Amino acid sequence: MMLQISSVVGPAQLEQVKALLDDAPFVEGKLSAGMAASRIKQNQEVDQQSDVYRQLNELVFSNLTRHPKFRNFALPHRIAAPFYARYEEGMGYGDHIDDPVMGSPNHFRTDVSLTVFLSEPDEYEGGELVIQSSYGEQTFKLPAGHAVLYPSGSLHRVANVTRGVRRVMVAWVQSLVRDPGQRAILYELNQVREPLLRKAPGERDTQHLDHVYINLVRLWAEV
Repeated sequence: MMLQISSVVGPAQLEQVKALLDDAPFVEGKLSAGMAASRIKQNQEVDQQSDVYRQLNELVFSNLTRHPKFRNFALPHRIAAPFYARYEEGMGYGDHIDDPVMGSPNHFRTDVSLTVFLSEPDEYEGGELVIQSSYGEQTFKLPAGHAVLYPSGSLHRVANVTRGVRRVMVAWVQSLVRDPGQRAILYELNQVREPLLRKAPGERDTQHLDHVYINLVRLWAEV
């Protein structure tokens, strides 16, 4: 299951983000890639030791991690430090699957991958995020401030940019629930549960559904 989240970053914050990215110190993206990925990865990433990186996290990453849709869908246990990447003309990222384990020295399993788009679709040509799913290829080129989340085991690529600059934030999540099918069930169940908890919290059926959700999380969670 994949999920799109709109308005992770609002218009005023996006203007700040774009100004920061215009002046940010970038390093070669291959430096953060593994042996296989380094041959097909062509982008640049904001230096994670810079003040700009910390400011971007306050505007983008913190918004994402507080977003209720993100929390309900990903059920985060650990969240990786994000990368802020840009793809200029001729850059892209070939077909790949994200590494199953990341981080050093504190390793974490990657269950959910995510992209927050930080350029408007008309600011660049090409640069689509293309994800293989059981329904075939799914293509994403979302408005600035919107995000897409998908299973980290999915084969995906970033098409070559042919005009302009594509700017994104990418990150990975170790979920409390490893299995993507189980996460999808919990997310869909919670889409019914939360409105009932707001509208009819004392109803027997509401309480029953709430208990079922809680116990499924208890059954499937790994901590």
